[in-house]
Amino acid sequence: MKQDRFLLGILIGIGALVVLALALFFTRKDDTLTYGPDDAPEGVVHNYVVAILQRDYEKAYGYLAEKKDKPSLEKFRETFLQNYINPDNMGIEIGESEISGDQAFVTVYVQYGTSDPFSSGNRNEERAVLVKQDGKWKLTQMPGNFWGWDWYQPVQKIVP
Repeated sequence: MKQDRFLLGILIGIGALVVLALALFFTRKDDTLTYGPDDAPEGVVHNYVVAILQRDYEKAYGYLAEKKDKPSLEKFRETFLQNYINPDNMGIEIGESEISGDQAFVTVYVQYGTSDPFSSGNRNEERAVLVKQDGKWKLTQMPGNFWGWDWYQPVQKIVP
């Protein structure tokens, strides 16, 4: 009789865990990426990241500053499609911004994932740099997994 009660208690406990897991699954927060207002530097950084993660490269390209040596849309797109840059295995949190005239700096916390189940990965504090052009904030620099190393860099021509 005591064994039956013990077994019944275990089964009830398992049932409660299943009900709790299902309730958490159906009531969890929807973490779909959505665009926000881009009238502040933080909003531009957020929208750029959302566009990259949704593979909307044309929209992301629109957030780049018009400066010398800006990559073409095709080069920009290829950088991600050829996996020269891969932002998929990371998390990003956008912090505060500091505005100084027509330039802004946005703190970006980048969480790099790991394949090791016993480590938590790396979290680095980096920053995005923006300039104000025609009344809109535009990017001139982002953390590495969202930015090509050769963007806005003059192309060196080797003359034999």
